[in-house]
Amino acid sequence: MALAQPERGGVLAGQIGPRTGPPDDAPTAPLRGTLATTACMETLQVGYLHAVAAAAGCSLSQPFPDNGIDWHVSHGAPEHVVDDEVTIKVQLKATYQVPPRPAGPTFAFTLDNEHLVKLARTPVAVHKILVVMLVPREREQWLAAGHDRLDLRHCCYWTNLAGHPVTGRRRTTVRIPTARIFDDRALCEIMTRVGSGGTP
Repeated sequence: MALAQPERGGVLAGQIGPRTGPPDDAPTAPLRGTLATTACMETLQVGYLHAVAAAAGCSLSQPFPDNGIDWHVSHGAPEHVVDDEVTIKVQLKATYQVPPRPAGPTFAFTLDNEHLVKLARTPVAVHKILVVMLVPREREQWLAAGHDRLDLRHCCYWTNLAGHPVTGRRRTTVRIPTARIFDDRALCEIMTRVGSGGTP
């Protein structure tokens, strides 16, 4: 009985072994679909959000129809003061125009004024955050799978834009703090603050 050998493609760099190049019969690149890059970026950031929510023990729901907010994220814990389950609204954005590991305490991101007005409204019954994902320009660099992990590149950052003024005619540039990496710990901390009656 012949045993199938594992596929070489998809293993993270450095885990393949001593060989440095692809097999002789390997194609130069996989045949990717023709879906627009922006549409693929939206799918990638949703995958990132799902992974973070899963690790944080949160549930996700998607408003239907969409009214300018992408996702509702809920976090249940008996320690919450305002309710046993609290919810925030999340607007997702992605860009390949900002390089990874942005220098300085913030990076610039431009929003349509219509989106900013919705995110900046205050006071609110349900708090909102903006999550911006920086991705490589080339899709083949977006992820790498290995036997012990799945790497998504590059990173998501979050901010609370409540009270932010509209300054442009049609679009406004906001500053996204580089210290606010959006991961499971950050989401749990956001939910803890909201659950105690505070802001994200």
